[in-house]
Amino acid sequence: MMEILLTSLTASLTELREPNKVIAKAGNNPVAILNRNEAIGYFVPKSAVSNIEIKPISDEQVGTFLRDDLHEISHVLEYLKDK
Repeated sequence: MMEILLTSLTASLTELREPNKVIAKAGNNPVAILNRNEAIGYFVPKSAVSNIEIKPISDEQVGTFLRDDLHEISHVLEYLKDK
């Protein structure tokens, strides 16, 4: 089964020995960290999230998401089930 990565950028655990190079490679984008070609986590530079504005959503928006979009993240929920 092919794993779905949430970013097109990747780095190995070995590359994380020099995190400044990974940050430079990432720019403002997250990087999937791979171990033996399997994603084990994501490295997200501060610059990728520093401009994010967090706003609460309404109960109606939550209901709409659960009804219409939950299937799009089902692979994440499946992964988190055993954690």
